[in-house]
Order: sequence, then C-alpha cells, then structure tokens
Amino acid sequence: MRLDKFICKSTELTRTEAKKLLKMSKVTVNDVVIKDPATQVHENNDVCIEDQSLTARSSRYIILHKPLDTICSNVDEIYPSLLHLIDVDRAFDMHIAGRLDADTTGLVLITDDGRWSHNIISPKKQCEKVYRVWLRSPLKDDTADKFTVGVQLQGENDLTRPAKLEQVEEREVLLTITEGKYHQVKRMFAAVGNKVVGLHREQIGPVKLADLPLGEWRYLTPEEVSAFQ
Repeated sequence: MRLDKFICKSTELTRTEAKKLLKMSKVTVNDVVIKDPATQVHENNDVCIEDQSLTARSSRYIILHKPLDTICSNVDEIYPSLLHLIDVDRAFDMHIAGRLDADTTGLVLITDDGRWSHNIISPKKQCEKVYRVWLRSPLKDDTADKFTVGVQLQGENDLTRPAKLEQVEEREVLLTITEGKYHQVKRMFAAVGNKVVGLHREQIGPVKLADLPLGEWRYLTPEEVSAFQ
C-alpha cells in the first residue's frame, strides 16, 4: 500500500495533508524518515507520525441496493452520489466496484480496497454480472443465440464476449455478462434492434442482492469478500 494511503487509512487526514507531513519530514517508516508518498509499506512496517505509531484500519466491503437518480461517483453532479446513503465514517473515501448509470437500479459493491475492486472490474477476471432487463419490444427468437456468439456494439471492432440470456416475460429477460463496457447492456440490445426501458443489476459473481431493501446497505460477509480475493 502507498504510504500516503496508509496514513489516510490510519488517521483522519486527507491525502493532501498526509503529503504535507511527508514533505515536512514528519513521517518515519521503521525509524527512517520518508518523504515519498508513493513508498510502499506493509502490515509489519512501523509507520510513525512524530513518533506516534499508526495502525491502518481494516478495509470495508459494502453491498448497496442503488435507487434511481443516484450516481456511482465520489462527487455530486446532476444527481447525488449514492455514497450519501452509507452511514459510515469517511464514506467518500470509498469507491464503487462496477458502476451503474443514474437510471439503473440494483446491486452495487463499495469498498476502500483497490486490489479487491480490481478483481471485480478487470476484464481479465471475467466476473459475471446478472441484470434484469425490461425491453421496449418483445424479445426476438434469435436474440439469445446472437448473444451467445457475441454482438458488435456501435463503435466497437470486436464482438462482445458470450452472454447468457434467459427470457422471463415477453419483454423481460435476465442477462448474464462477463464484461463491463460503457452502457454495455443497453448497447447490446440496440445492436439487435431493441431498446432497454428498465435495468436492474441482481448479482455480481456469487453475491446476490436478494431481499436487501431499496436504498439500504450492509457489510459483506467474510465469504462474500473472499470470493473476489
């Protein structure tokens, strides 16, 4: 972990304040003054600010049922950040592992562990995401076969990875994908001549939204956390 990040996780200091202390030679690692904020530190290192030893807080892992008209960002824009819904200290120090659009509801994973979130969003990991999709037009008979092979999104050269499509109702489906391209679900259905009118994420990897109420959150279980480590 970067030294400046370690300091922030161990104190109430911001990243800017941590860097200022480093520049002022106030920080030591194993009794050696360190000024470089990018210095890597480990759990067994003795990090001190003016001779006061620091202990990093444990990483946090949260599941949230995202409502409409909230955004997966650390700053408010047209819509408010969904991090306002999380009643924990330093909520805005966390980030979203796999974003959803403002008009999309469902499962969002939130953490301050960058390596853990990388295992969710990295294309190489091919982490499965399950979406419930409502369509403007009835599902065509050949759509599932096309998604199994892969479709070409507008502006893309390569086909999407194979996806699984399960029909629930005439205009309602469950879609499982292993990618996270920009607006991917909406663009996949546009590629086959349909339009998404409602979108809800139900699952990431083995973690399911289940009966978590809209707008509510909980900490992930150790088993759920370990699924992405």
